[in-house]
Amino acid sequence: MPYTPDLDRLLTPGARFTDEHGGYLIEVQPVGDIVLPTGRVVGCDPLVCPEAEPFTVTVPPGRYPARAWVAVVLREDAEVDRRVAALELVVSAEPTVRWEPAVAGDQDVATLGADDYFGYGVDAGVGTFADPSALAVLEGWDSDRVEEVFIPAELPSSPVPGLISAVVDEVSGANVVTVASGWGDGCYGTWIGRAADGRVTSFVTDFMVVPE
Repeated sequence: MPYTPDLDRLLTPGARFTDEHGGYLIEVQPVGDIVLPTGRVVGCDPLVCPEAEPFTVTVPPGRYPARAWVAVVLREDAEVDRRVAALELVVSAEPTVRWEPAVAGDQDVATLGADDYFGYGVDAGVGTFADPSALAVLEGWDSDRVEEVFIPAELPSSPVPGLISAVVDEVSGANVVTVASGWGDGCYGTWIGRAADGRVTSFVTDFMVVPE
C-alpha cells in the first residue's frame, strides 16, 4: 500500500502532537466556500502552476465549504507560531471510513511504493483547491495583478496563515482560495475521503507539519 498519513488523527480538533522541538495543537478554521462550476478539482500552488491537471475524481458542480487544519506550535505550552497542517475541501458531512490517494492525469497508484505518494509541487509557499476554470482565468492575469491580490505586503498570519480568497470569474463565481503551505515549499500529497457507501466526503492536502 502507498503512503497515507494518519488523517483521522490529524483532522481532529484538539489533537496534540509532540516532537523534539515541542508540541502542536490542532484547531480547525473555516476558510470560506470554494465554487466548482465544472465539478473538477485541482490541488496546486496556483501562483506557480495554475495549469495543473485536475484530479480524476470529480464531484457535482456546486459550492463547497473548505477549512484549514492549523497546527498551533507550542513551546512550554505557549503559542510561538502557527502553520496550516492541512487544507480540506468538504464535499459531504457523512463520516469518512477510508482514504485513497488523489491522482491526476495518468498517475497510477499501482506504481507507488510503500513510502511513496503523488503530490503537487509548491514554490510560492501556498496551496489551494480550485476549479480548473478558475485557474485558467488566473493564468491569464498579469504578474502585477496576481501580486496585488495574492501577494499583499502583509499576508494574514492568524487565525489561518496566508489565507487569501478572491473571485476570479464574476459570471460563474469561481474563486481561488489560498493558504500557506505548512513550513513552505515542498511536495504535498492529497487524499480523498470516502463514506461507507463509497461517496466522496472530502479532499485533503497534508502539508506535513506535524510529526507522524
